[in-house]
Formats: sequence, structure tokens, C-alpha cells
Amino acid sequence: MTRAEENYLKAIFHLEGNNSQTISTNSIAEEMATKPSSVTDMAKRLSEKRLLNYVPYKGVSLTQKGRTVALAIVRKHRLWEVFLVKKLDFTWDEVHEVAEQLEHIKSEKLIDKIDELLDFPKYDPHGDPIPSKKGEFHEHDKKLLSELPISTKGVCVGVKDSSSTFLKFLDKNNIALGHIIEVLEHEEFDDSIEIAIDGRQLHISNQIASNLYVKKQD
Repeated sequence: MTRAEENYLKAIFHLEGNNSQTISTNSIAEEMATKPSSVTDMAKRLSEKRLLNYVPYKGVSLTQKGRTVALAIVRKHRLWEVFLVKKLDFTWDEVHEVAEQLEHIKSEKLIDKIDELLDFPKYDPHGDPIPSKKGEFHEHDKKLLSELPISTKGVCVGVKDSSSTFLKFLDKNNIALGHIIEVLEHEEFDDSIEIAIDGRQLHISNQIASNLYVKKQD
């Protein structure tokens, strides 16, 4: 497997989500910031390796073998993110690009040792689930903060946007995973939201609320 092939499989895995659906080459090209013709060439190559189901003019889907490989890459990426934060004091907005490089290390023994060292974490610093060695993982029962009605409380469990700029914004406003957030008011004009978090009130835009995952509290 080349690094480019692994990147394509990971991208298709993220686009598929929890559903084994056909992904168009245009969607992959947009995700990978490349040309559809380049995606088609790679799709043919990965299809020959039985990692993708490729149907010309319709799109691709991961085979079981391809999904297994993609899950292994995702596992490595997210374990490296936890390692960088927990053991090397990186901030959560710094780890993604470094983990993008480290995820291509081939040593399975090294990844297993890191998993053990970290006490087998279930989620990465951004709240995304970490697949086990067998490819099993569990998503939080979560909703976007923007979807919660007034007077509802939830625990912040993840971010939809893991870009460095968004994470730095959250740090600046002291919004972090594990914080209890209560929706106080929805502004009809621009869909912005007034929230209570960590004993203080904060007014946030709909864009911010639409990128924060919360687990609703009963």
C-alpha cells in the first residue's frame, strides 16, 4: 500500500460514514482536493487490489477488505493524536497534521504498544471513536448543539470541524470536551444561540453550534 492509496481509502471511509453507500468520484475529488480523472485512475487501481467496488460513471464503495484497511489507518491516526496530547503535551489543534504523517507507519506492534500504553482509549482528543484492533468502535449517542431545544442540557463530546482555527476558537472561549452546555435561547433572526457553560453565559453563532456535538442529558 502506498501513502496515496491509504489516503484515498481513509477519505472514502469518512465519506461513507456508517453506511456502505456508493461515493461519487466528484465527492472524492473534492475531499482530496484533486481532479476527478485522478480519482478514477486510483479507483481502478484500488479495485484491482479488491479494496474498492468501482462502477464507472456511478462511483465507488469500500469492499470488506478495503474497510478493514481503512479502519486500521483511522485507528493509527487517532491513537497517535491521543499519544501526542497525553504524552507529548501537544494541543488538540496541533495533532491532526502530525498524525497524518504518523498514520502511515507500518509497524503493527508499535501501534499495539501505544494502544496499551494509553490504556486502550475509546475516543481521540476531538471526540472521534478509535477503532479497536478488530475494527470495532462505538459512536457517542450525540447531536449537534444547534439541534437542541431551549432548556436542554448536554455534555460536549466532540467537534464536527476539527480545523486548527475552530479548535483555537474553542480554546479562546474555554469550550472543551466534557463541559456541560445548556441552551438558554435561540435567536430567530440569525439562528445564533445563548448558552450556559461552565457557570457562565456565552452567545455563539449557528456556525459554531453546528460544529459542536453534545450528548443530551436526561
